Amino acid sequence: MDRRNPGAGREQDLVGWGRYPRARGVEVRSEDLESITRGASLCRGLGRAYGDAALPARGAAPLAATPLADRLLAFDPETGVLRAEAGVSLETLNRLLLPRGWFTPVTPGTQFVTLGGMVAADVHGKNHHVAGCFGEHVTALRMRVADGRVLEVTDESEPELFRATLGGMGLTGHVLEVEVRLERVSSPWIWRERTRHPDLASVLEALEAASAEWPMTMAWIDTTSRGRALGRGVVIVGRWAEPDEAPAQPPQPKRRFEVPPLPGLMNRSTIRALNAAYWSVMRPGAGIEHPESFFYPLDMLRHWNRGYGRRGFVQYQVVLPRAGDHAELLERFQRLGGASFVTVLKDCGEAGRGTLSWPKPGTSLALDVPMRGDATQRLVDDLNEFAVERGGRIYLAKDALTRPEHFRAMYPRLDEWQAVRRKWDPEGVLQSAQSQRLLGDAP
Repeated sequence: MDRRNPGAGREQDLVGWGRYPRARGVEVRSEDLESITRGASLCRGLGRAYGDAALPARGAAPLAATPLADRLLAFDPETGVLRAEAGVSLETLNRLLLPRGWFTPVTPGTQFVTLGGMVAADVHGKNHHVAGCFGEHVTALRMRVADGRVLEVTDESEPELFRATLGGMGLTGHVLEVEVRLERVSSPWIWRERTRHPDLASVLEALEAASAEWPMTMAWIDTTSRGRALGRGVVIVGRWAEPDEAPAQPPQPKRRFEVPPLPGLMNRSTIRALNAAYWSVMRPGAGIEHPESFFYPLDMLRHWNRGYGRRGFVQYQVVLPRAGDHAELLERFQRLGGASFVTVLKDCGEAGRGTLSWPKPGTSLALDVPMRGDATQRLVDDLNEFAVERGGRIYLAKDALTRPEHFRAMYPRLDEWQAVRRKWDPEGVLQSAQSQRLLGDAP
């Protein structure tokens, strides 16, 4: 859409990153985010939520697309406090500020995400066990609430609304501007160490030990290995390199490769082969690593989601409080025909201040699952029943198939959040496809 034509918009098919589900809706773009949010049903950034969190609700007003509202408004180099419009991308921040010694205190696994999206999902990263979610570092939000007012919202001025917005999936108001405290880093390079482990138990043990010593930790596991090798994996840890360890020049942007439109190549056989290949090449080692390779390895492949074909895929991300439950969940996943290549374990610390913020103490597991209709729905249902039984919780930014009863059982503060939402939006103006599915919002 033309920057000079902020009111234009036409109905179109919209999808999330998982390419499932699809929804019809009108998306309006402009540099003037304050203008296009008047009467809008939801804000949408770069569309990187996997499922239906940023898709239009049936019968709802147009979406306000934020990416053209991408100005940096203020930055204090003494305190690291940044003020920016909600549509600015993490990629832009990294390009401008990392060479100057500043980085977002929390980053998800892609830099193709907007500041507004990071607030809405209250994103987490490899350092959740020490830094918490993104919302722990947000100091203020400028928001348009459902009745049309534009407010400055902080944890002091409107604590209920502020906390309900962190992880509230855009349903408490339109975020127009974000103020966040950035982290000063010792260099723009990462010191990374990698170890291999023969089974899931040893992976989890090594991840727990690493999280006590390293600020950034994660693990990849093989979801197709069985028997004694069930969940074999690679633990990867990192920290910002010291100046005397790192190259003198800042890292240049990595070259990216375009994945062409493909039929659904990702199935159990190909995923098994990819897992075996990855296991064989991920040898132990340590050294300096480019920050994009460390934080955003999949960003090197533009449109990597095309590998799942037109039917797409769903990501299932769950945090379980007890490490011993992950092996049983993985065995259930295998019995139900599941296979995943992009499979990540992360250590989670204390819950954040966001009312619906996802992480809780435990270990999270993210699985990418090719979409196969009813079979995939049954798989997610089974995993969710197990998660509810074991005190787990799924991540809304990744979800496409969870049923309302499972969602309610996983989020004990849902009624509290709903009360805040109703207070600020009694007419139910702000909706999404996800809110209609999980919360029963009326079209």
